[in-house]
Amino acid sequence: MARLVMKFGGTSVADLDRIRNVARHVKREVDAGHEVAVVVSAMAGQTNKLVDFCRAASSLHDAREYDAVVASGEQVTSGLLAIVLQDMGVNARSWQGWQIPIKTDASHGAARITDIDGSLLIERISQGQVAVCAGFQGISPDNRISTLGRGGSDTSAVAIAAAIKADRCDIYTDVDGVYTTDPRIVPKAKRLDRISFEEMLEMASLGAKVLQVRSVEMAMVHGVGTFVRSSFDDPDAPQIGVGNLPPGTLICDEDELVEQQVVTGIAFAKDEAQISIRDVADKPGVAHSVFGPLADAHINVDMIVQNISPDGKTTDITFTVPETDYQRAIKVLEDNRQVIGFQNLEGATDVVKVSVIGIGMRSHAGIAAQCFRALAEKGINIRAITTSEIKISVLIDSAYTELAVRTLHSLYGLDG
Repeated sequence: MARLVMKFGGTSVADLDRIRNVARHVKREVDAGHEVAVVVSAMAGQTNKLVDFCRAASSLHDAREYDAVVASGEQVTSGLLAIVLQDMGVNARSWQGWQIPIKTDASHGAARITDIDGSLLIERISQGQVAVCAGFQGISPDNRISTLGRGGSDTSAVAIAAAIKADRCDIYTDVDGVYTTDPRIVPKAKRLDRISFEEMLEMASLGAKVLQVRSVEMAMVHGVGTFVRSSFDDPDAPQIGVGNLPPGTLICDEDELVEQQVVTGIAFAKDEAQISIRDVADKPGVAHSVFGPLADAHINVDMIVQNISPDGKTTDITFTVPETDYQRAIKVLEDNRQVIGFQNLEGATDVVKVSVIGIGMRSHAGIAAQCFRALAEKGINIRAITTSEIKISVLIDSAYTELAVRTLHSLYGLDG
């Protein structure tokens, strides 16, 4: 017997037929004797419709009322799944975020979880009742519904798993695990049986869409073993795979990995933009004059490259921002042109960030050199580079995305 949290995303609960399929997955675990809490997203497309309603009602809508509207999608799904489970003879009831309660801060629309009291959930599931929890939502300090931002149901699931001391948090989605890269780009991509929290955090933050970054952070902090699997697998199919786990990918501590590859995966992010500031006076404080105003505008800066002129008097600074913040970043810099003192401002949105990730890189030299040589041999120019202990990221022209990903995937022996 185990205590499980099962999370189902929007595509998994898109209509009643799929909700019935989800209920079969839940019933299978209940019949096996496990204590179960379920976390659900809104039906696919429903959150977008609710957001559009808010925007149509007023472009300057109250964020608290926005949360009241968009949180209703998960409320519908949790109630429907509880009804279907009851119809199957499973003791189940729905729970909204405020009923658990999941306490958040006051940042409506993008709230962060501050505390969860899992005692009531533990009491109910230990009595054999399935708790069907609405994801993506909680209750703010002003006693109003709050939402956690896009992908927040993953965070809800991991947080609930930590609060009830679950043995595992199963994230059911429309893919059957975490792959070495996007199989649509590289058909030879392999599904990973296990991946470390650190590697998954890098994969998620660098372009992989399987899990939301905050959920991986929370899983790592609280040591919640997280399992990514497909909700479209037959609920009655054999549940034993590698390591006595069902087919899918286990995200776990590094010391639980049976075998550590040097490189685990290749991620890419197309939503990047590059900005270059030319001929800035090379003096103390110039970096702050550039990045201070961007920080004040809540614009996240990623890759940074600084070049000094031969005479040492001026410098060029190149960096990346999310593509959605590109125009705003340009305006912030133009508004601060006199303070910064640059001569020219250049930018590009036709760029992509490609990243090589693996905890084995800590103990192996030459991984970066191999990457740069392989890209050069394919005629791919590198605009910027950033590295950490377990990742190398390069910024390249977006036209070379598929070629770069396939080249690096083969280079590090990841082809299946």
